[in-house]
Amino acid sequence: MTRKTRQIMLGDLAVGGGAPVSVQSMTNTDTRDAAATLEQIRRLAAAGCEIVRCAVPDMEAARTLGAIVADSPMPLVADIHFDYRLALQALEQGVAGLRINPGNIGERWKVEEVVRACAERRVPIRIGVNAGSLEKELLDRYGHPTAEAMVESAQGHVRILEDLGFDLIKISLKASDIDRTVRAYRLLAEKVDYPLHIGITEAGTTFSGTVKSAVGLGILLYEGIGDTLRVSLTGDPVEEVRVGFEILKSLGLRQRGPIFISCPTCGRCQIDLIETAEEVERRLHDLPVSLTIAVMGCVVNGPGEAREADLGIAGGRGQGLLFRRGEILRKVPQAELADALVEEARRLAAERD
Repeated sequence: MTRKTRQIMLGDLAVGGGAPVSVQSMTNTDTRDAAATLEQIRRLAAAGCEIVRCAVPDMEAARTLGAIVADSPMPLVADIHFDYRLALQALEQGVAGLRINPGNIGERWKVEEVVRACAERRVPIRIGVNAGSLEKELLDRYGHPTAEAMVESAQGHVRILEDLGFDLIKISLKASDIDRTVRAYRLLAEKVDYPLHIGITEAGTTFSGTVKSAVGLGILLYEGIGDTLRVSLTGDPVEEVRVGFEILKSLGLRQRGPIFISCPTCGRCQIDLIETAEEVERRLHDLPVSLTIAVMGCVVNGPGEAREADLGIAGGRGQGLLFRRGEILRKVPQAELADALVEEARRLAAERD
């Protein structure tokens, strides 16, 4: 199922309107340190990140954005709270998008100034609703940050922009639990056709946050909800990008790099499959082409999976059969399996270039 949305542009990147779901992340450097921030942005880009957001806590950070934008390999979104002057300065510095809540910018004239400046530059605004920072009036009325309260908050912010004639809008509704997040996005998706940025906020550390994000985002994406995503992890933001693409790859929505298949091992396995599979994935995760690579451990399911993959090994007693596109190339001793598979993968990738 595909949800039809309007399309907006973040720099040269199309969002919504049938464009591929984009993976984004956020720097955790001090934005005032342009060199450190750019170094991290380049690492994110190498992992496949397509949109990057930077915190703008003060005017020094806002003024530094120009140097970052000039060398950033992807569109940069400024994260603004409370002070409309930071938003105006970020726009002067050439950012591709703003993330604000119109409701916490202050008086209407301040919002009008920001919206006018965005409209002149055709710069989109992401309305970011977070369960942890809902308006007091909504909390008083709903009792706690429910999915319904989050949607009402988003609609209120949207009305502020629409009343000013502005429609370059993207919306996010994030909570730290799957149920509220999914229900909120489902409710909002029925009410608006703006692109949606999806994520489970404060999802946790790399392991637990990956599981929670995969479940929550997987549900939404399977239902056709989501135009950009961020996997929010307490860790290196590069891991957010890798996990984001794995989620999209598992649903057949994007392809970047290899798809790895490996069996869970059992008593039939007679090679060191765990070490071999981990080494193959580590050495090939950044391969620039999409290949299906199977690392299988026994003669029951192994030959079938390896034969159907672009490349694969099917383990036997201390050795394995190496397959390429359904054909057996040769038998390989266990100690050489990872090297043989990696070499063959790089050879096949070179042929595709």
